[in-house]
Amino acid sequence: MGSWQPLPDDLPPEVRHFVEHLRQLKDRTGLSLVSLGARTAYSKSSWQRYLNATQPPPRQAVIALCRVAGTDKEEAERFGARWELAVQAWPKPVAVPTQSPGQPGGTGEAHGESEGSARAEGAEGYEDDPTLPWWDAPPKEPEPPSRRLLVIAVLLVVALAVIAVIGAVALG
Repeated sequence: MGSWQPLPDDLPPEVRHFVEHLRQLKDRTGLSLVSLGARTAYSKSSWQRYLNATQPPPRQAVIALCRVAGTDKEEAERFGARWELAVQAWPKPVAVPTQSPGQPGGTGEAHGESEGSARAEGAEGYEDDPTLPWWDAPPKEPEPPSRRLLVIAVLLVVALAVIAVIGAVALG
């Protein structure tokens, strides 16, 4: 499988299976992590985390890798199914309470606890769909014209009518 570092022994089998297949797919592209990052809009360090099983990849990253590797629809669907199983089994990060300076052994009430609880909330689930690259973003639906635009258009028509009337009176 190339020069990959060994996966942790305590990984759930679903995660190990998914990451091993993800590594094979990356190797099949023949791209370096830097090149892969440039082609998928996910950084080299993100790919290192995904391919070393320290963080689950977002679904969009897996889709982008499948696209770069030229997988057919069937294989891409299998990767999607593997991703679903792996993310469900992926070990959740442990929230570590922070300590405020000057409070040995305790957490800071005003500042430390809020950070710790924010980490704990983020640790409950993984983000499935972070920022999409512009080429993967769905097309935006046109917004209906605003009332303000309508009011401005009406005022312009009234102003043109007034100018036309004034011009006709001045010439006549």
